[in-house]
Amino acid sequence: MLQQTRAQAVIPYYERFLEQFPTVEALAAADETEVLALWSGLGYYSRARNLHRAAAIAASSFPRTHEEIRALPGIGDYTAAALASIAFGLPHAVVDGNVLRVVARVEDDSSDIGSGRTRERFRAVAQGWLDVRDPGSFNQALMDLGATVCLPKNPMCLVCPLTAACGARESGRAAELPVKLRKQEPVRVAAELLVIERQGRVLLRQREASAKRMAGFWDLPSPEEAPEAVLGKHVGEIRHTITHHHYRLAVYRAALKEKAGSGFGWFTAEELRTIPLGTTARKGLGVAGVLRGGGIS
Repeated sequence: MLQQTRAQAVIPYYERFLEQFPTVEALAAADETEVLALWSGLGYYSRARNLHRAAAIAASSFPRTHEEIRALPGIGDYTAAALASIAFGLPHAVVDGNVLRVVARVEDDSSDIGSGRTRERFRAVAQGWLDVRDPGSFNQALMDLGATVCLPKNPMCLVCPLTAACGARESGRAAELPVKLRKQEPVRVAAELLVIERQGRVLLRQREASAKRMAGFWDLPSPEEAPEAVLGKHVGEIRHTITHHHYRLAVYRAALKEKAGSGFGWFTAEELRTIPLGTTARKGLGVAGVLRGGGIS
């Protein structure tokens, strides 16, 4: 849940998720729709699907080696190394953004950390530093060093335990490192969403299977998706960001001249709690006052 998401936003979701699925067996036995409904609003929904799939595997045979952990759906090098070292004491270095920064500065290396080749080389350096007697504690200490002392801006070199070994400190380049050259230009998208209500229900459109990560989710329709709708009052705007795509969505109330076609459904506010609801739908319904506070609590 913490991938690409602030801890403050995650906490209530985490608590509700554990209350509903207290064990890996409970999560494995759940229907995917139920899992996605609880995840609704966190975004990056492939994480929820991968977690659900991983639980099904772990429920029958819990992984205990780095290779088995790495093979789970949605588990990358960072998470696999963290689980292997912290849970099972296996000698695998964890490399996150904090560790990359520490390595770049200690080694006084200005290579582009956006490059896969550089990251692999830095991973090898971290692996060489690893205390194999207690890899879990070492990994956590190195990550915490980057998070609290070897800061991106204004690194606290005077209190750093690695000062004597830090090449960037000696060269005076600590504030310049690490170097990340590759950055995607932001893509700005303007669009419209429609809030159509009838007899205490709101109209939503379900994403099709071709939508990949958002398949099965329910969202507010756009004017293009509901051409039979008559635009009404403009009730506000919402902003939504997915990686480097920045969306600015105008929200309108609208009325339907004809019956909604296939792929649409009418939902009460209570029913919205039980379906996978897209983040833009949640925000749009909040702006329109259908969901108080901009979301379902």
